[in-house]
Amino acid sequence: MPNTTAKTPVLENLLTQAWRSRGFIACLLLPLAGIFFLVIFFRRLFYRLGIFASSTMPVPVIVVGNIFIGGTGKTPLVIWLVSVLRAHGYSPGVISRGYGAQASAVIEVKADMSAAQTGDEPLLIARKCEVPVFVGRDRVAAARGLLAVYPGVDVIIADDGLQHYALGRTMEIQLSDTRGHGNGWLLPAGPLREPVSRRSDFYVINGGVSAASANIYNMQLTGAHAVQMVDRQQRLDLSSLQNKRVAAVAGIGHPERFFEMLRSQGVVLESALGLPDHFDFSTNPFAGIKADIILITEKDAVKCNRITGIAQDARLWIVPVEAKIAEPLAQDILENLRG
Repeated sequence: MPNTTAKTPVLENLLTQAWRSRGFIACLLLPLAGIFFLVIFFRRLFYRLGIFASSTMPVPVIVVGNIFIGGTGKTPLVIWLVSVLRAHGYSPGVISRGYGAQASAVIEVKADMSAAQTGDEPLLIARKCEVPVFVGRDRVAAARGLLAVYPGVDVIIADDGLQHYALGRTMEIQLSDTRGHGNGWLLPAGPLREPVSRRSDFYVINGGVSAASANIYNMQLTGAHAVQMVDRQQRLDLSSLQNKRVAAVAGIGHPERFFEMLRSQGVVLESALGLPDHFDFSTNPFAGIKADIILITEKDAVKCNRITGIAQDARLWIVPVEAKIAEPLAQDILENLRG
């Protein structure tokens, strides 16, 4: 089994390890988690009482989010949801925080923009889905901006807006992965932004096997081929890489999930490099890798293809992934919208 190297800051790595159990460091931080709980409790209470205003849009709003800090696979789920809605006659639009975006104001994401302008995930969604995508720190303003420019949009998908209570929502999809809820404690003693008891309409588990329940669904991310970054016409099946020296690099919330997906397709990785989520590639992590082919994610590719010294590296191959989710979820979402 090849070694997986994670280039994460020391403090972040220390917390990640601590959040797996209720050990000494987690217990030391528990009083701060108690303060965080009170902030969460009163914030939600004030929204329920109307002390803090929550704005309702003239079209349904579907919020996709998670309570576990970091990435759990929301972007593939949003792309899947856009596809489902379009297939059933809806005209969806997407709003997002746009993590890492330069602009603080609301902007529309265009396919020819850079990830630095829009954030990597919204840019990937705009390119793959070809639907209106708006980003902004204020989700309400982003939703209003989208509808002002595209009045034909009849449903809005809010990417990562579970805790943004200022935006009213028709339904929520809460996503988790094989890490579950870690040690089950709130930040900073644990990895949770809200308590485990926090309810949503639907629950999706990325890569895991769910317990039997009417509103819990399994999601698998699958990819069977790769596309060369310098020449998108060049394509190869992952199953054809047995005689190549192959490495993988991923700057996503849980890089090991990408590496395990590749291994499940029969790819033997000589090395696997995990980078921090939303890594900006200001340094070239590929330069020191000895490999014939380096497999990367679509999310990383939207940044790499604009960086001198990386964009022309013929060893870089992008692995598109697709979310596979049990059919009942699509039907349940549609019934919820129609009802």
